[in-house]
Amino acid sequence: MTIGHVLSVQVGRIAPLGLTGQPSAFIKRPVTGPVEVAALGIVGDEQADQVNHGGLEKAVYAYSNEHYCAWTADFPEHADKWVAGGVGENLTVEGLRDADLCVGDVHGIGSAALIVCQPRQPCNTFALRFNDKRLLRAMVRNGRAGWYYRVLRSGSLQAGDAIRLEHRPNPDFRFSRLVEIANFRNATTAELAAMAEMPGLASNFRTAARAAVGQEPG
Repeated sequence: MTIGHVLSVQVGRIAPLGLTGQPSAFIKRPVTGPVEVAALGIVGDEQADQVNHGGLEKAVYAYSNEHYCAWTADFPEHADKWVAGGVGENLTVEGLRDADLCVGDVHGIGSAALIVCQPRQPCNTFALRFNDKRLLRAMVRNGRAGWYYRVLRSGSLQAGDAIRLEHRPNPDFRFSRLVEIANFRNATTAELAAMAEMPGLASNFRTAARAAVGQEPG
């Protein structure tokens, strides 16, 4: 079932960012034509901070294009930056928002298959990109964080590709609820127990849930 499509694809190279010149690949540039997606993400995309960015469970970052209208309304002074790739995403998508997802959804895009595994939690590079520290708290409050994919099947994709829902293992656990839990640490005991063994959920969330309910690692 088609649930959206890829508006644009972006990759970043490590370069000085913002007034401090911090090394970062936050600024992404659009690419045309097919790109290869491997276990660690889109081939050619870089991460300066490989502790907090990148890796198997932050391989590809996706963001809904619909969110940019809301950002422009909230912070019109940054209107020129609220465009595809503006928050550092690899995939800018249309027709699909965070609220439409469930944790662990498997999306087929091109010949690749990607799993929705965790939300973005904003860090200082977001503020550096815009030279505006207000944006960190704003993203937490408004929940327009976007999502990270883990790569289930390597392949190629490109702008214009349909996003197909191939599997939904957790239909009762909305991704928007996971964003709330990540930001406000307000999970119920039942939610924590479910998260501890949830298919597709990023391992850091499962580990934290197990610890919270006193389970031994599986």
